[in-house]
Amino acid sequence: MTAPSRLPAGIALTGAVLVGIMTAVQARINGQLGVRLDDGLAAAAISFGSGLVLLIVVSAILPAGRRGFGRLVTGIRGRTIPWWMLVGGAAGALTVATQGLAVGLIGVSLFTVGVVAGQTVHGLILDRIGYGPAGVVAVTLPRLAGGALALVAVALTLTRGGALAEVPLWMLILPFLTGAGIAWQQATNGRLRQRVGTPLTATLVNFIGGTAILLVAAAVSAGVNGAPRPLPADAWLYLGGLLGMLYIILSAALVVHLGVLLLGLGAVTGQLVASLAIDAIWPAPASPGLLAESTTVVVALASVVVAAAPWRRRRRSAGPQA
Repeated sequence: MTAPSRLPAGIALTGAVLVGIMTAVQARINGQLGVRLDDGLAAAAISFGSGLVLLIVVSAILPAGRRGFGRLVTGIRGRTIPWWMLVGGAAGALTVATQGLAVGLIGVSLFTVGVVAGQTVHGLILDRIGYGPAGVVAVTLPRLAGGALALVAVALTLTRGGALAEVPLWMLILPFLTGAGIAWQQATNGRLRQRVGTPLTATLVNFIGGTAILLVAAAVSAGVNGAPRPLPADAWLYLGGLLGMLYIILSAALVVHLGVLLLGLGAVTGQLVASLAIDAIWPAPASPGLLAESTTVVVALASVVVAAAPWRRRRRSAGPQA
């Protein structure tokens, strides 16, 4: 198979930043849909469900998607794909549900800071036990320092006063748990991708599981708390699923040119900066203010840079990756 031509580094890194920007915009859209419906779980189900429909269409059209689905079915029947590789959608469901439940009130910046902290800390644990497709990865001092900085960013969030002091504690902790779930999901997807040969099929499996979980959760919520408000007419509130599909596909395309490290660093940079810009233009009700958010975003971004630095040196010394 012919290797794909390599994109210029500047263009590839710009694409990685765009992945992060789309992630931040998706969070705000899903959060606002949750506010308009007065039901974050219903908003999450709509977002994930629309993404699933789009992924089914794309997987049916593209030859790689059809081949990957065939390998998935064969692997499940032959029991070469274990059940735990099929449940990554639970973390995706948690991510979108948290967007719908919390972002409309606390804002995108504080949500993103919590997610970055959860990803960084849980990523250290998963690397150390060898859960991901790369096997056991050493926990270096810079990576520990990066994890500590990420926790400092969360601590700064939790100690803010003002309207944020009236927000339920679970709404501030949930983004951290979401980030931990994302780290686990990425590792699980990496292993599933090895079995099916394409990230498209691994993503499809996630959306199937996540949509099923969210539909059940939304139904239970409606039964307990009553039906959500009528669907709003604004078309932009339903773009969350499309954005989710687009940034997943773009990530799969760019990882060949950048590797996991630079793709992740570029995406987190875009996500943090875009989150701050969105909250500056459209402040959330419980926002602690632009200065406070800027402080936590800078600390969170520093945690990513510190944690990633030793990996960049190793990649340079090792040469191009296959």
